[in-house]
Amino acid sequence: MPKNSIAIVEILKEVIFSDKIRIEFKMNDKDFSRKRKQPFGEVLLFMFNLLRKSLAIEIDSFINHLNSKLESKPIKNFTKSAFVQKRQKINPAVFKYLSRVIMENTYVERNINVQLFYGYRLLAVDGSMITLPYTENLKNVFGVSKNNTKTVLVQGRASVLYDVLNRLALDSSLNNSALGERQLALKHSDYWAKNDLIIYDRGYVGYDFQYEHFKKNIDYLIRTSLTHSDLIKDFVKTKKQSAIVDLFPNQKHAIVDKQYTKETSLKVRLIRIVLSNGEIEVLMTSLLDSQIFPASIFKELYFLRWGIETFYDELKNKLKLEYFTGYSKASIEQDFFCTIFISNLQSTIVNDLQDDLKLKNKNTKLDYKINTNLSYGFLKNRILELLFKEAPLDEVFEELENLFLKNTVPIRLNRNNKRKVGKYLNRKRPLVLKNQKDAI
Repeated sequence: MPKNSIAIVEILKEVIFSDKIRIEFKMNDKDFSRKRKQPFGEVLLFMFNLLRKSLAIEIDSFINHLNSKLESKPIKNFTKSAFVQKRQKINPAVFKYLSRVIMENTYVERNINVQLFYGYRLLAVDGSMITLPYTENLKNVFGVSKNNTKTVLVQGRASVLYDVLNRLALDSSLNNSALGERQLALKHSDYWAKNDLIIYDRGYVGYDFQYEHFKKNIDYLIRTSLTHSDLIKDFVKTKKQSAIVDLFPNQKHAIVDKQYTKETSLKVRLIRIVLSNGEIEVLMTSLLDSQIFPASIFKELYFLRWGIETFYDELKNKLKLEYFTGYSKASIEQDFFCTIFISNLQSTIVNDLQDDLKLKNKNTKLDYKINTNLSYGFLKNRILELLFKEAPLDEVFEELENLFLKNTVPIRLNRNNKRKVGKYLNRKRPLVLKNQKDAI
């Protein structure tokens, strides 16, 4: 059976160079109406190529690489100014749309490599602050972050709905830093689907937030603080491992324009988790059936939420998201959504290599996984051949797969580093000593 990733790339190639996407995602009707050096699809292609160096160097690399690989008519040279003018005519939402194309062709019956948890698509939502260039315009759009030091940064708040088993970002947004995480998380609801199970950290717990999931019949798992409410405190005192309780709205708060009253209860299940260091954590979930979902599975289940934390690490440290290529709101959004699209494309290819990895792991002491950092480096320039409409797909796809499989790293279980609380208080990144070099 042909790999689903190949089918997805073939579809992307058609979409990227189609008239439909050009018409839908150009900023004005007159944009890209005449044939120029840089048609719509080629501008997108250039932006896919992980632009992290000087634009002059990136343009030279783009032109030389494509012209050395393709037998079709050569790609014409263009200037930095020409590119900047062209990108202003492209709606940043085009990159979200391309990620959506990947999702629509991933969660399909033919794709046997989709991983599920007890039949659920296992999702997580989290936010993260993204440091932006310091300009007055971006300050007004995204806001600033500061503390008791004199350091002030322009930062936007990202929110992502992430499939932690298949390593795919279903939806994402970059917002003003003043917006709350729960408010942003609910904006992902258009991408919720039947048999989704969403994991949240303790910043998301709240009756109104959970009621929105109840309305749409979406299951969830949320960590709570031990002192969140009397309900949680009483459960901790019982020392029970699991209990089903009634959750009510906060009786001290006025309820206005809501579909519930102070007497409307939600059935939730509280789970007591004992960590390796003896500390207690409490999880709240809508999964009430202890026969299907025994309490013993929830510690490992909640730990899977860590996948979205490593996703943000990939965005910032491996894909270098914060190396923005422009200073306008549109440029920032283009870079943000484009980077997430590249991450989704990389995951699509890697997900189809799981059988190859299992075969490779048969004769090794430890299981191995694809080296994510290097895989993004291998995508540099090769993504041009992968997605260019006139480039043959088989050869570059096979080359990428071989490079991915050749460069793996061992999976070392039960490793943890003590969290350094307050290490970013001065809003400056500390020197991080790491055993890997930048790949892009």
